[in-house]
Amino acid sequence: MTDLRLLSSYEGPVLSTPNRVALAPMTRNRAGESRVPTEMMGRYYAQRASAGLLISEAVDVSPRAIGYPGTPGLYTDAMVQGWTEVVAAARAAQPEPAPFFAQLFHTGRVSHVSLREDRTPGVAPSAIAAKMQLYTSGGMVDASVPEALTEDGIRETIASFVAAAKGAIAAGFDGVEVNGGNGYLVHQFLSDGANQRTDGYGGSPEARIRFATELVDALIASVGADKVALRISPTNDTNDVTESNPVAVYTALTDALEGKGLAYLHVIETAGAATVTRQLRERFSGTIILNQGYDRASAEEALQEGLGDLVSFGRAFLANPDLPRRLELDADLNEPDPNTFYGGTEVGYTSYPKLG
Repeated sequence: MTDLRLLSSYEGPVLSTPNRVALAPMTRNRAGESRVPTEMMGRYYAQRASAGLLISEAVDVSPRAIGYPGTPGLYTDAMVQGWTEVVAAARAAQPEPAPFFAQLFHTGRVSHVSLREDRTPGVAPSAIAAKMQLYTSGGMVDASVPEALTEDGIRETIASFVAAAKGAIAAGFDGVEVNGGNGYLVHQFLSDGANQRTDGYGGSPEARIRFATELVDALIASVGADKVALRISPTNDTNDVTESNPVAVYTALTDALEGKGLAYLHVIETAGAATVTRQLRERFSGTIILNQGYDRASAEEALQEGLGDLVSFGRAFLANPDLPRRLELDADLNEPDPNTFYGGTEVGYTSYPKLG
């Protein structure tokens, strides 16, 4: 493979990138108790600035959105200023201009009351606790029973995403990616296991996609369609989310998104999602980013086949800040250390070496 499509520039309907290697959003829990982005985080993104597309770690849109210690937020002036400095550091290190998107998320029922000073529970489509444990300052605990969102609560939640998106644009990001997968709030609405509502937001696939589409529409209205993207994870049962009819749900969602002019659709592919991904590719004319354990050869094959337009790399980019160059040279990759993935110091964060 001397002529890697991975390293070619991309000109999509909305998104343009200098190469097709994206930095996947990865929770790293390095923001501390204040949840304000730090100088160390700026160095982390600057080290990986050769990506064709940078996507930030998941960013809490409000205090009610929090599900983990040390995740950064985008709901105070201090947080916006912190991200302004992070974005500036990444921009200064880019070998050529490339977009930088902030990933916005709300953990929904993947949360515990101890993570908020007022000990409020998380919110979800239905008051059904996730069958899982979460890490807190007091150790591992069962997820709390969430409050079922009222329709007013749904509107307030969407408003928190809109406010965070405006903060992201003010901080210098080129756009925002909504985390609609991995068992978090948007995914909970899509899931018939987590969403047992009987109103207009539950039941049929068309009703279960309503929260996601209303959220996307609100973001488009506030910051523009070219600055909005969505990440989804069909058939992914992470965080106790189950889906009995993913093809129906995700084709309905894709049909609803088609023609809105989104920056991209980011698809996390699980072992059972290949058929879904192909159907989404057939229905969505915009940019598709693929993710899930790709290496150099499999990523190149997927791009050559036309299944996606870019490929995002998580652990490989975590441990190899110069990943595009290593892919170009077919060089050996540093091995990631799982013991330093979450929280901690610069070790396992900004300490991975580049090629000499």
